[in-house]
Amino acid sequence: MLDTPRSFLDVTRSVGGRAWVDRLDMAGTRLATAISQRHDIPEILGRVMAGRGVGLDEAGSYLEPTIRSLMPDPSTLTAMDALAERLAGAITDNESVALFGDYDVDGACATALMARYLRHFGLEPRVHIPDRIFEGYGPNIGAIDKLIDGGATLIVTLDCGTTSDEPIAHARRRGVDVLVIDHHLSDHELPPATALVNPNRADDISGLSYLCAAGVTFMVLVAVNRLLRQRGGTGLPDLLKLLDLVALATVCDVVPLVGLNRAFVVRGLEVARRGDNPGIAALALAARVGGPINPYHLGYLIGPRINAGGRIGNAALGTELLTVEDEHHALAIASRLDELNGERQRIEVEAVEQATAVAELEIGSGEGPPVLVLASAEWHPGVVGLIAARLRERFDRPAFAIALGPDGGGTGSGRSVPGVDLGRAVIAAVESGLIPKGGGHAMAAGVTLRPGQLSAFRGYVSEALAADVAKARAATSLAVDAAVTARGASVELVKAIERAGPFGAGNPNPVFAFPAHRARFAQVVGKGGHISFSLASEDGARLKAIAFRAANTPLGDILLREQDVPLHFAGTLSLDHYQGREQVQLRALDVARPRS
Repeated sequence: MLDTPRSFLDVTRSVGGRAWVDRLDMAGTRLATAISQRHDIPEILGRVMAGRGVGLDEAGSYLEPTIRSLMPDPSTLTAMDALAERLAGAITDNESVALFGDYDVDGACATALMARYLRHFGLEPRVHIPDRIFEGYGPNIGAIDKLIDGGATLIVTLDCGTTSDEPIAHARRRGVDVLVIDHHLSDHELPPATALVNPNRADDISGLSYLCAAGVTFMVLVAVNRLLRQRGGTGLPDLLKLLDLVALATVCDVVPLVGLNRAFVVRGLEVARRGDNPGIAALALAARVGGPINPYHLGYLIGPRINAGGRIGNAALGTELLTVEDEHHALAIASRLDELNGERQRIEVEAVEQATAVAELEIGSGEGPPVLVLASAEWHPGVVGLIAARLRERFDRPAFAIALGPDGGGTGSGRSVPGVDLGRAVIAAVESGLIPKGGGHAMAAGVTLRPGQLSAFRGYVSEALAADVAKARAATSLAVDAAVTARGASVELVKAIERAGPFGAGNPNPVFAFPAHRARFAQVVGKGGHISFSLASEDGARLKAIAFRAANTPLGDILLREQDVPLHFAGTLSLDHYQGREQVQLRALDVARPRS
C-alpha cells in the first residue's frame, strides 16, 4: 500500500532518525473506508486491515479466521503420506517410540504435541532434549545410541534433523526408522530418514514454508488422525485441544502471523485461556500474567521461561512441563523455570551492556559494519541469541553474538532485520567450508566456529549481506496506521483493533501517532532501562505509557529532558490488567518535534 509513501504529520526525520509515513496510499484509504462500511466496523479497524493487505471480499473471513477454512490437505506437504503411514503403524503396533526435540520453545511445543498425541493411545514415548552446551543443536550419535539401546524402534525428530545426515544414517544402520518433522532451511542433500516432512525442503511446493515446527507437527497429527479414522479407529484425540501449544510456538518462533498461523494463534489462545494445559497455566501463574492470556504473554512472559531451561538449566524442563498432567508437578517445574529465567535475565543484562559498549566503539561516529559480529569468552552460550537480538534492535542491523570457548572456537546466534536473509547466508558459509556448522531461517540463525575462523566469518557476512542491509536500512521508516489522542485511545478502541490481530511478524502491530502531546512524570524503571511516563493531551486526558529499553537512547533522552513540551509521539497500544483494572497503555516507539 506504499507505492508513493505520504508523510505522516509532516515528520521527515524523527528523534529516532526516521521518516513517518502513512501506511496507506490513496487507494488504500478508499479500501479502508469500503471495508469499514461493508462490515460495519470502526474506520480505524478498516485502516489497520487495509494496511495489512486484506481485500474487501476477504475481510469477513479475516475477522473470523478458522482452522477449517485455512487448513490445506496435509498431503500437500512432501513425504507427508509416507510419514503418517509409518507413525500410524507404530501406534497400531504399540511400538517403542522415542522423540528427539530441540531445546527452544518451538521444539518443546512440537515434542509435547507428539508426546501428548502418542500417550492418548497408551504409548509412553521416551523424550530426549539435547543439552545446548554439551550436545548442541540436533541429533547426535551418542544420544541416538542411548535411545536405541533403550528399546526404541522408531525415532521422531522434532524441530531438528534436516541437516543431521550422519546421526540419522547411524540410526538406520542400526535398523531403526527415523521420521523428521522440521521447518529449518537447508540446501544440503537430505539425510536418509524414513520420511522427512519440512515445508522448507527444496522439493516441497505446499506453500507452507511459514509454519513453525509445532505447526508442521500439528499438520502431521491431522494426517495420522485421518489415516487411523480411515482404518476404523475410534476415540481419536481432539486435536483442537492441542492448539495452545501450536499458538505458543508460533508466537515465540517469530514466524509470520498470516494465513493458517494466524488461525492457529487465534484459536490456540482460546484454548490457553481455558487452562487446559496444566504446564501453560502454571507458567502463567509463575509469570504473574494479569488478565486473559494474549500474544504478548506468550512471547514475552511464558516463552522466555520455557527457554530458560534450555539456555542455562535443564533443557528438558520445558518439554516436561508442557506434557505433565499433575497440577502440583506443573507448579513445581514452573517455579524452577521462573528461577532460571531470573538468573538468565541477570546474565543477559551484564552481557548486553558489554556487547553494546563494544558495538558502539566498533561503529564509532560513522556507519560502521553492515553486520555486527561480536564474540566474548565471558558470554554464556545460552544467552547469545538474546544478545544478538538486543544488538539488532539497538543498532538497526543484523547482529551475531558468539560465545567463545577456551580454544578460541565458539557457538553463536544471529538475528536479522526484515529484508536480510541470515539463514541462507549462514548455510552458504557452511557449504563453502568457511565454518563447520550453521543454519536457520531468514530472521535468525545459529553458527559453530572452529578456532581462527571468527575474522573470516565476520568479513564474509559483512560482504555477503552489505547490499541487502544497505537497502533495508535505506527503506527504514515508521509506517503509521492512524492518528489518535490520549482521550480517544479507549479500551473499546483497542479491543476493536485486536480483531485484526494477533500481531507480530508478518502482521505488524498497528502504530498510532499522537499529535502535540506531552510527556509527564518520566522516569527510568526496571533493570532493562525502561522509561515510564504519562502521555497528556491538550484537553487534559492522560494515557499510561512506557518506552522499553529507552534509557541512554535519543528517545529516552528526550522523554526525560523535555517533559511537558508538545511533541508528536508514535507507538502501539495494548490493554494492561494491573490489579484487575483494565486500562490502555502506550508503548512509545518514536518521538518527533512538530514543525513550527
